[in-house]
Amino acid sequence: MTDYILALDQGTSSSRAIVFDRNGRIVSVSQKEFPQLYPQPGWVEHDPETIWDSQLGTARQALSTAGIKSTQLAAIGITNQRETVVVWDRQTGVPLHNAIVWQCRRTAAMCDQLRADGWVDPIRDKTGLVVDAYFSGTKLAWLLDNVPGLREQAERGDALFGTIDSFLIWRLSGGRLHVSDITNASRTMLFNIRALDWDDDILAKLRIPRGMLPEVLPSSHVYGRAKADLLGASVPIAGAAGDQQAALFGQTCFAPGQAKNTYGTGGFLLLDTGDQAVASEQGLLTTIAWQLDENGPVTYALEGSVFIAGAVVQWLRDGLGIIDSAADTEALARQVVDTGGVYFVPAFVGLGAPFWDPYARGTIVGLTQGTGRRHLVRAALEGICYQSRDLLEAMTADAASTGSLRLQALRADGGAASNDFLMQFQADILGVPVQRPAVTETTALGAAYLAGLAVGYWSGLDEVAGQWRVDAEFLPAMSSDQRDSLYAGWQRAVERARGWARS
Repeated sequence: MTDYILALDQGTSSSRAIVFDRNGRIVSVSQKEFPQLYPQPGWVEHDPETIWDSQLGTARQALSTAGIKSTQLAAIGITNQRETVVVWDRQTGVPLHNAIVWQCRRTAAMCDQLRADGWVDPIRDKTGLVVDAYFSGTKLAWLLDNVPGLREQAERGDALFGTIDSFLIWRLSGGRLHVSDITNASRTMLFNIRALDWDDDILAKLRIPRGMLPEVLPSSHVYGRAKADLLGASVPIAGAAGDQQAALFGQTCFAPGQAKNTYGTGGFLLLDTGDQAVASEQGLLTTIAWQLDENGPVTYALEGSVFIAGAVVQWLRDGLGIIDSAADTEALARQVVDTGGVYFVPAFVGLGAPFWDPYARGTIVGLTQGTGRRHLVRAALEGICYQSRDLLEAMTADAASTGSLRLQALRADGGAASNDFLMQFQADILGVPVQRPAVTETTALGAAYLAGLAVGYWSGLDEVAGQWRVDAEFLPAMSSDQRDSLYAGWQRAVERARGWARS
């Protein structure tokens, strides 16, 4: 009996593997953190071999913990940190440089030049994205320009590019599959989300050989099989999606107007817009949410991306040493009635949507001699919520232009969603209910659903949607006057953070 689905959740700070059953319930979890590499200020890298070792190790451990054999797996689904770039040797599979992580700002100047050259509108129209160092395209161009011999190797067809999903599928298949799912492709700034193909004009501008790029396939699709010696059986690799699209799917936001916010390393608010690729006028991204069949329709979404959300809590722990664990933050924040006028803008690697300011930097304002660590912790948590308000303001304006898609409630997931203080303040500052599902591992669950649907493990979207359950609902309890006053203070703080690192 193939009774389970294995989801591989390759994130920015850790790799996880989760075994799910037919009811979408977690059977076992394995997780391993890996080092973040900072070669220069604003630069972020990962070792691809460490990513692979940690992901394979957690997969094996999850099966062991569950007490099941790989022959009991119906399929493997993959979800991953998006935009992160890996290049590797076609013959050996050996990475040719460290992975350049989505947070890395090394190509900010390259993006400035693209803007100066008039590429803002063409890139937005073709890819749905803004010109920013966040996306994969300029990272890959940087590697081709700066790694000795890489361009020649790529032009010979001996160097391959992929986002993390591509790299994992390549390794799982023993080098037989060089593919990417359509959601990850849509985040590279190289993929035309309307023509559904790599864009030759952008490739030419960035001098990227098309032969490096993976074949793009649907999110729910049997790509091939894992090598039997890796997990013990040749299991179908049948689903893949970038982490935020996977979370939207895992939250079963299948109807236009439904939205979720993931509180992970970053914060990502996605609104399902159905078959309409809504063009944003507010600095949001138009992205592909999923495609379930090779010749079937594409579902689109509006997305707002916050670069630093849960990572600010990690910084409080590892950088400042003022907390022992993320779990400490809720109790500390509740020990003070407010922040004492302190605002914390966690723009460590610039600001994402709706500002797109790579030169912004982390800023704490309003400090007095009465400020203590509890105020800083509370201000850090509130800062996560204010950034989500920034996104919702932009999203509401964009959705209003379509005459529909009004947000009724926000579904929350990710590690920080377990913090009740954070969830309540989020509902208060947004003015809409925030719903936390019974299964908060919705990113991995979305990957499992996509893989399971491809192999017939679940019958269809109705069965999947029927599994979603609310664990807790947080209703707005703050007056509109207080909400607006606090948000006005946040906007002033953001203005002081913007442009700080510009030379």
